[in-house]
Parts: sequence; structure tokens; C-alpha cells
Amino acid sequence: MSLWPVYTGTSEPHDGITELPDPPPWRAFDGGPVLKAPADGDDAGASSPDRTHRAETYKATAQTVQLVNAALYLRRPLLVTGPPGTGKSSLAYAVARELRLGPVLRWNITSRSTLNDGLYQYDPLSRLYAARQSPDLSGEAGIENHLRLGPLGTALLPYARPRALLIDEIDKSDLDLPNDLLHVLEEGQYEIPELVRAARHTPVAEVLADGTDERVPVSRGRVRCRAFPFVVLTSNGEREFPPAFLRRCVTLRLSQPDDRHLADIVRAHLGEPDEHGRRLIERFLSRVGGGDLATDQLLNAIYLARASELGAESVDELAAQLMPYLGQGPQADAF
Repeated sequence: MSLWPVYTGTSEPHDGITELPDPPPWRAFDGGPVLKAPADGDDAGASSPDRTHRAETYKATAQTVQLVNAALYLRRPLLVTGPPGTGKSSLAYAVARELRLGPVLRWNITSRSTLNDGLYQYDPLSRLYAARQSPDLSGEAGIENHLRLGPLGTALLPYARPRALLIDEIDKSDLDLPNDLLHVLEEGQYEIPELVRAARHTPVAEVLADGTDERVPVSRGRVRCRAFPFVVLTSNGEREFPPAFLRRCVTLRLSQPDDRHLADIVRAHLGEPDEHGRRLIERFLSRVGGGDLATDQLLNAIYLARASELGAESVDELAAQLMPYLGQGPQADAF
């Protein structure tokens, strides 16, 4: 019997990912040879202290838990939308840590990002230089020595367990990228043309994976996943996406936390709030309807109020500077 929910939102690492049922027939993948997932532990999913903290302290809502599990069961990407500071990016690290999915693969999107940036990077100039320097050392000039898989390309390797992939701020991309992602995420596979052309002489190429110095085998230039990765695409809601793209995603819309959820977030990061902290929480909640505010603005204000031991009047002045409405500049609006 399968386990629901696999992701519980409790921040307690476990191996529940092994209890996932078989995927729907239209989302079954059979890539190989099967690769062992990267070594993991209680801090899996985070590669730095700040990300470890974010993963450990993330507070998931009931809706978040439901839709994360829907994405895991259906083997579909999770499109997470919402205002800045609502924990969209942190969700990927929290799920990876709880389910022991290994370090999160992260692809930060800009207006210049292309599909190939996420799949792999190939440097023909460095290969040409290597061939000129050592014409007799064909191995050093081999294509595989000048090619590295990107975060998306690595996530789609045939790992026995799913990897976690964060595609951050997809709404910053040009108009074509969401559509370009459709085929790859739908089919769970891609080709590397440079390796396909070289397959006659090098049927299996050992290439570098993203975020590591280890090499992985790619047969005849083709990569196909086995366990579909847990893919989180974040959006600040700055643009609309094509219906075909939305149809292939599970969509989670995050909103500003209510008073109880906000208090839980503060406790997770900073412990039980004192009198000044509770006052700042109340002020923050009273202002949320007037414009965009981020939870980390509140956390910054509470931390400084506690660390500096400021008086009530000074705390209010500082909070006004640290919690302006986003997009309106750093002015001290009425607080």
C-alpha cells in the first residue's frame, strides 16, 4: 500500500519517497543504466548553512502538503506562484530535506536563459585549444571533457530516486522558454547533439553533472530519466503562461500567511517572540492589505529589535525603514 502523504511538512527526514506508487501509465519512464542518487543525510537538499536553515524551518500549509504530494504522485512539475517572501524557493529545499532527495539542483532564470542553459553547456573553444596543445592526446580533446550537464539536464539523469530541481523565477524568462520546456518535461528526456554525432567513435561518454566533479555515463548522446524529478518552478505572478504549459503543471498559489502561520514562522526562525516581536507581527499583519510585504522583512525587524535591545519608539522607526511596501522604494511610509 502506498503512503499518503509522502511529504508531510514536518521537517523530519525519512525515506517515504520509496513508498510512492507506480506512476500513471502516461508518466512512466525507463531510462538507464540506473544511477545511484547522491549521498544524503539530514541536511540533504541544502548546500550551505542558510539553505539548511530555510529547509529546517519551512512551515508548510495543509494546501502546500496536498499539492506537493499531488506533484510527486503524478510525476508533474509544481508551479508555485505568490508574492515575494512567501517561501516559494524554500519549499524545494524543505521537500528535498524531508524526503532525502539529495542536494537541490538550482536553475536561476534570467531574460537571457535558454533551454540549452538548463540542459548542458558545451565549450567548443576550449576543445579546440586542447586539440592544438596536445594533438596526439585525443582523450583531452574529446567532447565529453568540454561539456557539463546543467541543472535540468542533471535532474533528468536515470537516478533510482528522484532529484529535486528548482527553476527559480520562470516569469523572468523570454516568451519562448516555457514552451521550450514543455517537450523536455513531458517526455522526461533530451538529446545532446554533439554527443549524438560522436556516438560512432564514443558510444558512451562520461560527462560532468551539475554541482559536482563526478562524471556520469551518457549513452549515444541521449538522456532519459527513470524517476521523474521533483521540479519546482517559481513565479511572482508577473506574467501569464501558455495554457499548454499550465496544463502540464500542478499549480500552488501561495498567499501571505495569516496570524497563526506567521507566528509559527517567527518561532521556527527566532524562537518565541517577545513583546516587541508580537507588536511587530501585529503591525505587519495590519499593513499586509495595503501593498506587498515579504515575511523576511518582518524577520529582519524582529531580529534587529531583539539583538539591539531598542526601545519601543526606536523599534517602530526601524521597522518603518525595514518594512516598506515592495516596489515603492525605501521610504518610511506610515507605520
